[in-house]
Amino acid sequence: MKIGHQHIDDKVFIIAELSANHNGSLDTALKTIDAMKASGADAVKLQTYTPDTITLDCDSALFTISQGTLWDKRKFHDLYAEAMTPWEWHPILFEHARNLGMEAFSSPFDPTAVDFLETLDVPAYKIASFEITDIPLIEYTAAKGKPIIISTGVATLPDIEEALAACRRAGNDQITLLKCTSAYPALLEEMNLATIPDMIARFGVTVGLSDHTMSLAAPVVAVALGARVIEKHFILDRGMGGADSAFSLEPQEFKMMVDAVRDTEKLMGKVSYELSLKSLKSREFSRSLFVAEDVKAGETINASNVRSVRPGFGLAPKHLKEIIGKKFKKDALKGTPLSWDHIL
Repeated sequence: MKIGHQHIDDKVFIIAELSANHNGSLDTALKTIDAMKASGADAVKLQTYTPDTITLDCDSALFTISQGTLWDKRKFHDLYAEAMTPWEWHPILFEHARNLGMEAFSSPFDPTAVDFLETLDVPAYKIASFEITDIPLIEYTAAKGKPIIISTGVATLPDIEEALAACRRAGNDQITLLKCTSAYPALLEEMNLATIPDMIARFGVTVGLSDHTMSLAAPVVAVALGARVIEKHFILDRGMGGADSAFSLEPQEFKMMVDAVRDTEKLMGKVSYELSLKSLKSREFSRSLFVAEDVKAGETINASNVRSVRPGFGLAPKHLKEIIGKKFKKDALKGTPLSWDHIL
């Protein structure tokens, strides 16, 4: 699959999530994108909503957060008013990212956001975890024909199946599912990354990881298990505070993660039983058959005058049993690599 200019089958696609970490400052948002690029991110992702497109301004207790999160006791509407990225910033931020050679796209939270993002020619769409049950939104987004990335943080197996079916009804099979644990931050023992290869086999789509841990291990393990997309929240400095600061990586941490992912890609390589040039050279240190003492033509080969030793310039040790008891064809000095030319 291709997202923008990058083939994610060839190289893991690393997304830096801006989310609310601009803290209401366009200048901070621009500087954050600069730092994302310097830290090795392939893409910047925004979130496109207003408080009124994502929730209701309502005093009912149902609209106050009380799920044991970082945001408990806050009204949904108030939180989203603080965390939103102003829509008028989007073209500025996208252009800045593209000028740096990065891809730039967003998570839409209602059809008006999709329509707006279409005017900005985004290369892909991301469906957030909590929107995976909004089948009309998924169908509408998928119908735009762009690659669609769907996070599964609060999804049951039937939820995932319905979301995939919605994309395919819209004629879109450019789908990436992100394994995700929707806890902020997420605990390592709740990640269940062993699900990644099952998702690949079960759903037949590209799979990645949306990671909310504060560990660099999760992306590395995910890539080793087959993840082709990694998404992480990014902040210039957690000391800035803000709605998402507690589970976002600072630039040097993000850079360490990117380096670890790239090293993991190199380590994984491909299925191969061929030896590298260095391994072929190292093979010289393997064992082989050598003349172990000075011998004369006509002497009988035995376990004393021929031995399996390092290095590997003589006959393979597997031939030792078949040559024991045969005769030397010619004289040979101790330390001579044994060859068939020595044997009658």
